[in-house]
Amino acid sequence: MNLPSINECFSMIREMKMMDHIIDHSVMVSNVALCIARSVQLSQPEINIPLVRSASLLHDITKTRSFDTGEVHSETGGTLLKERGFPEIAEIIRQHVILDQCQSNAPVTEPEIVNYADKRVLHDKVVSLDCRLEYIQVRYGGNPELKSRIQKMWQDTLALEKKLFDCIRFSPEQLSVRVLPEVNRP
Repeated sequence: MNLPSINECFSMIREMKMMDHIIDHSVMVSNVALCIARSVQLSQPEINIPLVRSASLLHDITKTRSFDTGEVHSETGGTLLKERGFPEIAEIIRQHVILDQCQSNAPVTEPEIVNYADKRVLHDKVVSLDCRLEYIQVRYGGNPELKSRIQKMWQDTLALEKKLFDCIRFSPEQLSVRVLPEVNRP
């Protein structure tokens, strides 16, 4: 498996001219994802920590340009990383907004960890799912179709939270105090 180093991730971030606040968000998502991944790894040693780190750091790699192009940043970010020779990261980025699947009785996966971590970070702060949902509804739920899709996504995220924290030794409410600054912006 080909994975970029942290320095290579930040090189791509600079190349894509990501806005500062999106970089700060991505760094925090990476730290949250690493906290969750390390906790899950205690019961599921197959969790790939370097994969989670790189994918979470790069999950919004095309978001800045999406403001101008209107592209779906999860799709174009996945395509970009696949073209650069990182197919495993590409799959996680593609699923960071909406997972292809989440089976409650299956082992936790790296896409699930990154997806959930992104849902727990508002700007650069760890927040509750309710706080993040409120923000997403106000920011993106302008029409009934989008509002319905957001509600469905949220039900899926609640199920994912239960799945993750059934194998973690702390509660979702304790996440913010457990996150360490493992990845820092250069």
